[in-house]
Amino acid sequence: MALHHVVTGALVRGDRLLLCHRSPSRRWYPNVWDLPGGHVDSGESELEALRRELREEVGVEAAHIDNEPCARIRGGSDDLPEGRLQQGIWIVRAWSGEPVNLEPLEHDEICWASLDDMRGLTLGHAYYLGVFEQILRG
Repeated sequence: MALHHVVTGALVRGDRLLLCHRSPSRRWYPNVWDLPGGHVDSGESELEALRRELREEVGVEAAHIDNEPCARIRGGSDDLPEGRLQQGIWIVRAWSGEPVNLEPLEHDEICWASLDDMRGLTLGHAYYLGVFEQILRG
């Protein structure tokens, strides 16, 4: 099975992050809250992929992204064997445009969520809350 190389952007606005609710019909990680992002295409760098995904999914142009991700996650799910997912999370503190849901078949909702809000949500990964806390308090 191929490696799923994924990039995600943690758009920070004050004490909140932009989260996208993955549609219940999604094959991987359905019906959970996640960060905007997606797969790295062949020949594309991670930062190129992240900039493209942010444009395609939420309509923003990242003004500044650190050269390195704040976290790297490896894992799997019921349909994706352990170790077949490689995900990088980049902090995005500046962008142009107002985030909107441009992929309604992929995400049925987007929202700005605080840490308190996140504690009541089903997040895409168990370790997200710790990473999000580090981003928002760091």
